[in-house]
Amino acid sequence: MTIDHLDDTDRALLTLLQQDAGQAYAALGRAVGLSAAAAHERVRKLRERGVVRRTTVEVDPKGLGLGVLSFVMVDSSAWMGDSAQAFAAIPEIVEAHVIAGSASVLVKVRTATTEQLQDVLRRLYAIEGVSGTQATVVLETFFERPPATQSPPASQSPSATRSLSQSPSAPRSPSA
Repeated sequence: MTIDHLDDTDRALLTLLQQDAGQAYAALGRAVGLSAAAAHERVRKLRERGVVRRTTVEVDPKGLGLGVLSFVMVDSSAWMGDSAQAFAAIPEIVEAHVIAGSASVLVKVRTATTEQLQDVLRRLYAIEGVSGTQATVVLETFFERPPATQSPPASQSPSATRSLSQSPSAPRSPSA
């Protein structure tokens, strides 16, 4: 599901839900000019299409005593794309991504202390194929935000790119 398939009302609903997913459908509808039933139906369709994956609550990690945030680059001696379960088995890892670049996997880790971070690093080395780690501890977070729900600027939209590349004055590539 791409954002191109969303209209302005869908985008507005998504923005409102990202701010507070517990809002009543009547409030959502009022905010976007729909009835409560119409807002409910729109949200149901967004869920059905996989745009809304789940409804959750955002908890401040510091409120849970998890004040140490770090990002760990994981080096490997083998392909790590099949290791998702091994990373998921470490509860302090809140995100894990297979990446391109100097490392194979990037994980986001939340712990209470640097000693606990050290223990996570030890457990990472126990995963088959892991050959090294490089941890970066966050000193301050400027902001974290959910994905933007607005349309990309016209200059970045697929249709704009397509129309530019198909215009008669557009330069042709040698392979065209």
